[in-house]
Amino acid sequence: MSDLVFIAFPSEDKAEQVRRQILALQREYLIELGDAVVAVKTADGQIKLNQMMNMTAAGAASGGLWGTLIGFIFLMPLLGTAVGAASGALAGRLTDVGINDQFMKDAAGALQPGTAGLFLLVRRMTTDKVLADLRGVGGTVMRTSFDETKEAALREALAACATAATPVAAPAAPAPA
Repeated sequence: MSDLVFIAFPSEDKAEQVRRQILALQREYLIELGDAVVAVKTADGQIKLNQMMNMTAAGAASGGLWGTLIGFIFLMPLLGTAVGAASGALAGRLTDVGINDQFMKDAAGALQPGTAGLFLLVRRMTTDKVLADLRGVGGTVMRTSFDETKEAALREALAACATAATPVAAPAAPAPA
C-alpha cells in the first residue's frame, strides 16, 4: 500500500530541490516512489503541475515508432509515422499515471500564490534514514496518509531547519576574580 504526502514550500526552486534530493534517495534504495510531482500556484492563481514524465511526448514517440513500422508494411512510412505520433500523443495526454492530476490541482489550491508544493506517492521507505536526510529542508506538511507517529516525525524533521542550521555556542568561561 502506498502513502501520499503533500508538502508546501515557499518557492518552486525549493520544491524542485527537495524532489531531486528524494530522487537521489530512491537511487540509493532508501525510498521507492510511485510518483513525485511539483505543483506551482502562479501569481494569477493557476495551478501548474511539473510531472516527472511527460506522457504526451512519450506517447507521441512510441506512437511514431509503431506508426513507422506499420507504415512500412503498407508502403507508407511517413503517413504511418504521422498517424502513429498523433494517436500516441492523444493516448499519452489521456493517460494519468501515479497521483490523480485533478486531486493534485484541488489540493494545491490551498497554496498561496507564488508558492509550490511537492506531492509524493511513497510505496516503501526506510523511514529513519529518509527523515534524517530530509532533516532541516523546511516546508510544511499539508496532507499525508501516514499514521500519526510517522507524520509527527516528518513534521519534526522538516521543522528542524532553524535548529540544525544554527550551531550552539559554548558557554563563556567565568572571568577570573
